Amino acid sequence: MRKALLFSLILLALPSAAAAKARHKPAPAKTPVVVELYTAQGCASCGEANSFVGKLADRPGVLPLTFSVDYWDYLDWADTFAKPEFAARQKAYVTKLSLREPYTPQVVVDGQAEASGAKTERVDRLVKDAAKAPRNPPDIHFVKGRVYVGSARAPKGGGEVWLVRYDPRAQDVAVKAGDNKGQTIAERNVVRLERPALLVEDVDPEVRATAIRGLGDMLSTAAFDWLSSILMGSNPKPNSQP
Repeated sequence: MRKALLFSLILLALPSAAAAKARHKPAPAKTPVVVELYTAQGCASCGEANSFVGKLADRPGVLPLTFSVDYWDYLDWADTFAKPEFAARQKAYVTKLSLREPYTPQVVVDGQAEASGAKTERVDRLVKDAAKAPRNPPDIHFVKGRVYVGSARAPKGGGEVWLVRYDPRAQDVAVKAGDNKGQTIAERNVVRLERPALLVEDVDPEVRATAIRGLGDMLSTAAFDWLSSILMGSNPKPNSQP
């Protein structure tokens, strides 16, 4: 199973499949920096990281994603957003980034570097450094409920395109038990779902497509190639897909 979870982001939307294949395409937007926060509502030391990542959501050129993990649920409070697959995603970074173990709050920037979310100055520096790093993403477009992956150099060993759905709204959760009992936890860009979309063994000029289901809600959608360190595309506006 592939466990490298590296990615960055390109935001792009075209009005039709024909436009996606058109010879004269608009220049893609500058690739934003993806910031993953691994946190938990039962984590007593995560408040500052949650607040900082929430502010990053307002910074141009940055896409923070909040992944709630479930391994602190035994401390009398079950995180309302946590899923086992999010903790598994974080654990995959342990090997990739040569860490001892997963922890909270942890921030991973563009899948390339990590730091404690409590060290906000360090995180800010990683974000700024990532913004300066070169990127060469393939063509990808969201068109009428489908994501189109076009011409690009295939990553070594192939790759998988994953869809991530997240809620861009601020979420305030009243914690009623555990270490944070009586506190209100503020979170933003909370990831609610991630799933594989298609396998990319050899990306060629033929446009490949996969349907995106269940878009009649307030969630935003991003698509990632999680092997080649390239986020392939994003639907930047909720409810813009039929």
